[in-house]
Amino acid sequence: MYSQGLIGADGQTNETPEFLETFQKRIDAEEKVEPTDAMPEGYRRTLVRQIGQHAHSEIVGMLPEGNWITRAPSLRRKAALLAKVQDEGGHGLYLYSAAETLGVSREEMTEELHSGKAKYSSIFNYPTLSWADIGTIGWLVDGAAIMNQIPLCRCSFGPYARAMIRVCKEESFHQRQGYEIIMTLAQGTPEQKEMAQDSLNRWWWPSLMMFGPHDADSEHSDQSMTWKIKRFTNDQLRQKFIDATVPQAEYLGLKVPDPDLKWNEEKGGYDHGEIDWDEFWRVVKGHGRMNRDRIKDRRAAWERGAWVREAALAHAEKRRARKIAAE
Repeated sequence: MYSQGLIGADGQTNETPEFLETFQKRIDAEEKVEPTDAMPEGYRRTLVRQIGQHAHSEIVGMLPEGNWITRAPSLRRKAALLAKVQDEGGHGLYLYSAAETLGVSREEMTEELHSGKAKYSSIFNYPTLSWADIGTIGWLVDGAAIMNQIPLCRCSFGPYARAMIRVCKEESFHQRQGYEIIMTLAQGTPEQKEMAQDSLNRWWWPSLMMFGPHDADSEHSDQSMTWKIKRFTNDQLRQKFIDATVPQAEYLGLKVPDPDLKWNEEKGGYDHGEIDWDEFWRVVKGHGRMNRDRIKDRRAAWERGAWVREAALAHAEKRRARKIAAE
């Protein structure tokens, strides 16, 4: 889902130079790689890691919003938020299915998430303290996700690229929904506008962290771009997000919490302050405010849902047996 998904990715491979050259020619020719095609093991492992972490991010991302469904301020808001959380569950399903075509099972990926071996986006380890946070997540978090995900529609791996087409359409709706919530608050009472500003203050910097570390510190980004899994660097995407989002905040009458933010006429974009990379790595490594709670909740949901998975498998087996008997 996000550029953080490449942290720890493995681009090393043991294939012959001739094989790698042939594969790269396919990539350079913009041919899609399908699951049955020969591919470097490093390419496969990188995709498994990135798609798996993207899927985990969609599933874990349901948690900070899910606890606001019953507390949303109107029936309309409740229904919209419920639909959004449902969409995110569907995104996880598409992505787990895409990863499974690479030879990894959903159970394996789930176990890696629960054990802490697999990561998910650091943004979901921050708490949602007010209703405004639900709007800010849609506006900033889904907005940052869209910046990352639209180029993935042209990813060299076919199943991932095709899954992302629908995901991006739905994420675009989520972003507009979130912005509309913040607009309503910003145009409301002074207390409501203050709530929106407080939310922006808390979520701005974590949203910028979603794009991953600086390019100079992103060890596997170059290889991923050579394979055309990625199309833009972390810093390029982060800059595009800032340039698109700052005018939106200004339109709302809100102030981006960056005293160093200023327009640079020469480069045609905004200069911005330094991200707290110590905080970024601390959260990525499992020491954020909500890391333990998120994994605890996912484990509990997996255990509570065991009977549903078992019933579905039993039903599928009965249907298979009836089909065989009828033949």
